[in-house]
Amino acid sequence: MTDDFGPTAPTPTATTLATADGLSLEAQWAVPAGPRNRVVIAHPHPQYGGNMHSLVVSTLFTHLVGSGCAVLRFNFRGVGGSEGEHDFGEGEQLDVRAAVDALAAVGNEECPLVLAGWSFGADMALTCDAPELAGWFLVAPPLRVINADRFKAAADPRPKWLAVPERDQFNPPDEARSTVADWPNTEIHPIGGADHFLVGRTDRLNDLIDDYLAVL
Repeated sequence: MTDDFGPTAPTPTATTLATADGLSLEAQWAVPAGPRNRVVIAHPHPQYGGNMHSLVVSTLFTHLVGSGCAVLRFNFRGVGGSEGEHDFGEGEQLDVRAAVDALAAVGNEECPLVLAGWSFGADMALTCDAPELAGWFLVAPPLRVINADRFKAAADPRPKWLAVPERDQFNPPDEARSTVADWPNTEIHPIGGADHFLVGRTDRLNDLIDDYLAVL
């Protein structure tokens, strides 16, 4: 897809993240003066071609940058220019935390910091309960990439919105509702006419994340 950030949006720049286990991760961010929100976006499964330029990640990144947010996307270990190897959801938890820490250092505490992700990236986002976070925005989370006891966000009272495609092949809305029934402050938002890959329905995600950020 073509990135159109608008005439007043900052130009995204390359950066690197340092993980707690000593890896350097490839990342890209855009940080305007006085951002209205800060959002980290995690990409889908690396073993199925997922990277920080995947469709949903790029859609949200472009929209949020154009909306005046500070936004960071990154490649998990072993993807693109990131060091290391795929670690089946273990080391990737450190990758998410490195991204959150990097964007938390930008702006101020009054500027909400949100952790977003698509598919594998959504499940990885749920493993992070960093105190700096205002909440989570999760697109098509399988809720099964790793053991559910790793989902630290599940018991957290901060707001969690799950954007779940109506025809998701891995975790449709009814299954997602059952899984998160006892999670506090958690909402399911079905995306009509979409499957897990959201081709042709990414416009709905932009509307949803705007609504989510408005309630923080």
